[in-house]
Amino acid sequence: MTRGNGGAGQTPGAGQERRKAAASPDTGGAAGSSDPAAVGVKFLGERRAEIVRKTNETDVRLTFGLDGTGDVSIDTGVPFLGHMLELFARHGHFDLRVRARGDVEVDDHHTSEDIGICLGQAIRAALGDKAGIRRYGNAFVPMDEALAQVVIDVSNRPHLEMRAEFPAAKVGSFDVELVREFLWKLALEARITLHVIVHYGSNTHHMIEAVFKALGRALDEATSLDPRVKGVPSTKGVL
Repeated sequence: MTRGNGGAGQTPGAGQERRKAAASPDTGGAAGSSDPAAVGVKFLGERRAEIVRKTNETDVRLTFGLDGTGDVSIDTGVPFLGHMLELFARHGHFDLRVRARGDVEVDDHHTSEDIGICLGQAIRAALGDKAGIRRYGNAFVPMDEALAQVVIDVSNRPHLEMRAEFPAAKVGSFDVELVREFLWKLALEARITLHVIVHYGSNTHHMIEAVFKALGRALDEATSLDPRVKGVPSTKGVL
């Protein structure tokens, strides 16, 4: 498994040029995105992207790099989600910068949802044409008594299948139902098939933490470059 520039058989820069063309830098929204509010999707090269999204409810700026070191800076106004995003990035070895301002005086829903939208758009843009990726990823992560599993297909067919029964409705001030909302918006905008299973657990914090760590590890595996993969890993020829 490798991370980084190009793929097998690619001359230096060739993969980057194909990804740049596929990612459409400086567009008014992610190509094929369902989100009309996205005001900036910028491909930064080297499998990195920046999203700027403003609505009447939130203002989000997010930078994401697939081939990172887990360098993280999070400022969301939603402390529990910020903690989960840091775990996701560090366990996936992604570089992630998030600055979000939202109507948290109402509740955390809009901010959590819009960060999921932006992260999904950034993942999709950073992947470019998807040439050379492994495509599938699977991770089990224990957290004390809890065990979570995340399985990903970078399929261009957005779907969330979630099997989790959390014993508490809140962790601190955070509404646990927002975990599903965040994951669905991420899957939708990244255009991935995402399966999330919490096999068991009794502490809601531990269960959610295991999910986000597994999400990072599964996405890391699915987006890693495999020198055996020639072009796009699909018999259709596109993803």
